[in-house]
Amino acid sequence: MPEPTLSFADRLKARFGERALAVVEAHDETTVEFAAHDWCTAIASLRDEPEFRFEQLMDLCGVDYLSYGVDEWETSDVSSEGFSRGVEGLGPGRFAWENRPRGRGPDRRFAVVAHLLSVTHNRRLRVRCFALDHDVPVVPSLTDLFPVANWFEREAFDLFGILFEGHPDLRRILTDYGFVGHPFRKDFPMIGNVEVRYDPERKRVIYQPVSIEPRVNVPKVVRFDSRWQQAGAEQAQLDQAAQPAKKASP
Repeated sequence: MPEPTLSFADRLKARFGERALAVVEAHDETTVEFAAHDWCTAIASLRDEPEFRFEQLMDLCGVDYLSYGVDEWETSDVSSEGFSRGVEGLGPGRFAWENRPRGRGPDRRFAVVAHLLSVTHNRRLRVRCFALDHDVPVVPSLTDLFPVANWFEREAFDLFGILFEGHPDLRRILTDYGFVGHPFRKDFPMIGNVEVRYDPERKRVIYQPVSIEPRVNVPKVVRFDSRWQQAGAEQAQLDQAAQPAKKASP
């Protein structure tokens, strides 16, 4: 009787052992997590070893997990007059800058996520690494392994303030000259800090403190769509019903 073939997630666990801090399969996608000191060596193994052969870095981005999984719904006294009526509006990015939260935040806040593609095996993989320090998040650069990471890492630095150790030219790439802060951080105000306008008296563009009031957008909440849960349950029933038919066939 042939031995069952290991799943891709099990092969990752077998190859990297305790170095793989987490291996998760969800929504037909596989995510593996490594510590910062294993970041480059692990991705080099995923690129070079014949079993994996992830030859291409398709994308690299930063993630801020501040307030992740914390919803802003107020369900006890909600009216039927719109989303804003049911939201506290006190989450990160939805407050006056001087009243921004200054707590420690989650144990692991800033992460770097690399999306790899294996043309050889027609497979994709998400690889994640958390920075150890909230105040100065640092992750090793992948530019020596994938030169295309250069601009991706500059974008993550610009938008999230993540520093990439060993990057040859780490500087902003999207925001304006003299921009203060990192706009994709969850504690960056949604209205920004400054606004730009043309001053007819000075006959030039000037920067000034933002003049609009903080506002609430669509409420943030992490949830699983029941439609996918129902589809999964129906598929499981179909698979279970098909098993006796397979056993009965010669």
